[in-house]
Amino acid sequence: MRISWALGMVLAALLAVTAARGEDWPQFRGLNRDGKSPETGLLQEWPAEGPKLLWSVNGLGAGFSSVAVADGMVYATGFVSDTKEGRLSAFDMEGKLLWQTNYGAEFDDESYAGTRSTPTLDGGRLYEWTGKGAMLCFDAKTGGGLWSRDLAKDYAGVSPRCGYAEAPLIHKETVICTPGGKDAALVAMDKHTGATVWTSTGFSDFPAYCSPILLKRGEFNLLVTITARNVDGLDADSGKLVWSLAFDSTAEDPNHSVAPACGDDWLYITSGHRDGGQMYKLSPEAGTLTRSWTDTTLNTLHGGLISLDGYIYGSSSRGKWVCLEAKSGQVMYETTGVGMGSVAFADGMFYCYGEKGTLGLVRATPTAHEVISKFKIEQGEGPHWAHPVISGKRLYIRHGDALMVYAIGQGE
Repeated sequence: MRISWALGMVLAALLAVTAARGEDWPQFRGLNRDGKSPETGLLQEWPAEGPKLLWSVNGLGAGFSSVAVADGMVYATGFVSDTKEGRLSAFDMEGKLLWQTNYGAEFDDESYAGTRSTPTLDGGRLYEWTGKGAMLCFDAKTGGGLWSRDLAKDYAGVSPRCGYAEAPLIHKETVICTPGGKDAALVAMDKHTGATVWTSTGFSDFPAYCSPILLKRGEFNLLVTITARNVDGLDADSGKLVWSLAFDSTAEDPNHSVAPACGDDWLYITSGHRDGGQMYKLSPEAGTLTRSWTDTTLNTLHGGLISLDGYIYGSSSRGKWVCLEAKSGQVMYETTGVGMGSVAFADGMFYCYGEKGTLGLVRATPTAHEVISKFKIEQGEGPHWAHPVISGKRLYIRHGDALMVYAIGQGE
């Protein structure tokens, strides 16, 4: 019995270490949807030409979504212009195509046709939310379809001008998204069958591109998102509205692409087009939200925010990289860097991907935005809008039809 107990403890410790490595990036902006990877042992400087390119592929189809990485596989979506369909592709870690499937209508506006939503992986299943408002569930190993629902039709949802764009959120046994219907601004479905579990009865608003996040306060699970007219907190288990505060509520075309940055007791929200940023105090039980200060410097458009050690980092719609002190709102710096873009964090460094194609490795401090290394992404076409992905000491950069994978581990 003692031997079994000791062996069990050792196995539990090993499993905990394995889980803590966080090598997978199974959804938009990583394990916790905060743009941060716990990986260490990464390069602190790159060669002039950039880190070593391990492999690259073309043929994804047009798109602005990031890749997801889980269980030794890499997943990407793209738009096939000939058929106006979405395409889901799966690769192994050497870049070999394992399977590819077309999944139906995708966003086909002539200006920015392409996929928006990053796949979400959970329990051997892949969930994809199309720009047309369909939720799809696939077997992650084979690409076989498991279930699908046209949520825009089911809930009379109204999409944003540029299509549905959020990434599906998994909570316990449900998958959650924002179709934007009456009494169904948000809905939760059984992740195994697609059956409705709850809708946000009593709360109606349209979506505005934001991917919802989860905050846990004791036993309470708070779902936080930004819809067209409000910043919202809901009970993730029931869909009941906890609070909703008006945000950027007079905009004709709301664009709230950036999920809130979070600390232990605060939320920072931002709009790149109009209202700029607002800091809110979150009560200990998460039942109330009170505005603390406002800001017009860090008005991030769609590149994401990083919350780190009491500071908030990101790029502004004016093309500057900004650091704010979360407590006071003080602007620590505002500088050019690689120009407006998206950001991920790992091992003390920011990976800043400018929308004109320059990728920068930046030391993460509140005193200066120090670009250590940078190089130009040459493959692919169109705006460089996909967020960087860090997984297994590799950096994944998607640009239009192309995916590039770089070695960023020390000694590799």
